[in-house]
Amino acid sequence: MQLSEQEQIRREKLTKLRSMGIDPYPAALYPVNATSKSIKADYSEGKKVIISGRLMSRRIQGKASFAELQDSTGRIQVYFNRDEICPEDDKTLYNDVYKKLLDIGDIIGVEGELFTTQVGEKTVMVKNFSLLSKSLRPLPLPKKDAEGNVFDEFNDPEQRYRQRYVDLVVNPKVKENFIKRTKITNTIRQFYNEKGYLEVETPILQPIPGGAAARPFLTHHNALNIPLYLRIANELYLKRLIVGGFDGVYEFAKDFRNEGMDRTHNPEFTVMELYVAYKDYNWMMETTEQLLEKVALEATGSTTVTVGKNEIEFKAPYPRVPILEAIKIHTGVDVSGMEEDELRETAKKLGIEVDDTMGVGKLIDEIFGEKCEHHYIQPTFITDYPKEMSPLTKAHRSKPGLTERFELMANGKELANAYSELNDPIDQRERFEDQLKLSEKGDDEAMFIDQDFLRALEYGMPPTSGIGIGIDRLVMLMTNNSSIQEVLFFPQMKPEKKKVELTPEEKVILDLLKPAGEMDLNELKSKAGLSGKKWDKSMKGLSKNGLLKVNVEGADKTVVLVK
Repeated sequence: MQLSEQEQIRREKLTKLRSMGIDPYPAALYPVNATSKSIKADYSEGKKVIISGRLMSRRIQGKASFAELQDSTGRIQVYFNRDEICPEDDKTLYNDVYKKLLDIGDIIGVEGELFTTQVGEKTVMVKNFSLLSKSLRPLPLPKKDAEGNVFDEFNDPEQRYRQRYVDLVVNPKVKENFIKRTKITNTIRQFYNEKGYLEVETPILQPIPGGAAARPFLTHHNALNIPLYLRIANELYLKRLIVGGFDGVYEFAKDFRNEGMDRTHNPEFTVMELYVAYKDYNWMMETTEQLLEKVALEATGSTTVTVGKNEIEFKAPYPRVPILEAIKIHTGVDVSGMEEDELRETAKKLGIEVDDTMGVGKLIDEIFGEKCEHHYIQPTFITDYPKEMSPLTKAHRSKPGLTERFELMANGKELANAYSELNDPIDQRERFEDQLKLSEKGDDEAMFIDQDFLRALEYGMPPTSGIGIGIDRLVMLMTNNSSIQEVLFFPQMKPEKKKVELTPEEKVILDLLKPAGEMDLNELKSKAGLSGKKWDKSMKGLSKNGLLKVNVEGADKTVVLVK
């Protein structure tokens, strides 16, 4: 492992501490009885406290030093005085351990008394301190110049998401997103618990990936010698529980879909699904309005939430717009009653990319997604989807060919999906068989036939309404974030590229190549000024590491920088 100079120095300090009999990673409990927040909230001059945290800054002035300690609740100033810490003749703890062997980023415990500085700063006078964990890597802390300008901030998104542990330390505001996320899920739990619904758990590994139209992840169970899928939805298992006699069940589920990744999609995501017996989708719309109004108030203190340039009002009621009417409003085309071929041609005329594997449901979904969805900034229920789009939904009681389904749109994206659940086992079997036909046409998102779920329906499921709410997207709205990666502690990332250590000669070649991105090979060789042996070795090394390539066209050879 290649270590930087700073990392080498810290390891040398680690060795020195151990040679002095100091364990840099002690196992014993440290008796913390205060936090930075509690000290400031309940301050009492002279009060004895024991706190712990990460050393984030210090100003050493001879035998005294002011420093900042950061714990889970914030920062507090601490004051180190050599004679307070080392009242006897031996000053090693201050002179050697504190001044020379501690580093920014080390986690320490402090015993001391509270006092207020001359400038009014609440501070801990250190009487004793202990090293609790030695940091072997320097933190990427931002710096300020004499004019107060901040630079070297840790704000590169890829680094922040890969090293969330560092992001949370050096960008404390990031933590607020996740505190608010917990507040949102707790509010939802409280809302449903007060109604008497039961929080449950259902399988993540499933023999049939049912409950949604999505491409699943496939794995294999060695002991049973069978394929299993990571669930794409928990719907069919929750409805089995309704069959079993529960009146209301919900689950915060980790779902997995083997599909694309972008600012609003992660292959692993969280959905809350709720199913309540003897209800329909009209009741679910009203209940969802009540829930989201409460969530907005608890998370932000208001029903009006700022998202980018938009002010989104979550106070009920929300508009209800049938999906076919929405398409007509935003495209001028009435697609109701169109057959598959006509829909496909209509989509093409609207500039939407389609293929022969798409059935009626997917074509309508594409048209709505491309031409309508982004218009719905304020919370809006898009209702009454065609039967082909909704294989688990009860047929509409008064509109032939449609179903009792809604999707809640907010800030131009789907936030929730809900139905009056299909409980006719014969109709459900026919819908599954229609999905099988789509699968045979090449639609890899079509639903599987779940024979056990059909058997459950044959025992009888009461009229039921269900909903799935995307928790990640809801948190994005409530925290004013446009990227799903900002509300996931550890979003999925591409494999990290191995850092390539370049020779001085390789650096010369890359520095010449970078401005233009490509250069004639002979011109580059001439400007590099390297001996033939060093040139050949450097070019071979750069090519092997995928940093450049040589294009040959006849007698011309061009060196191209690989980005």
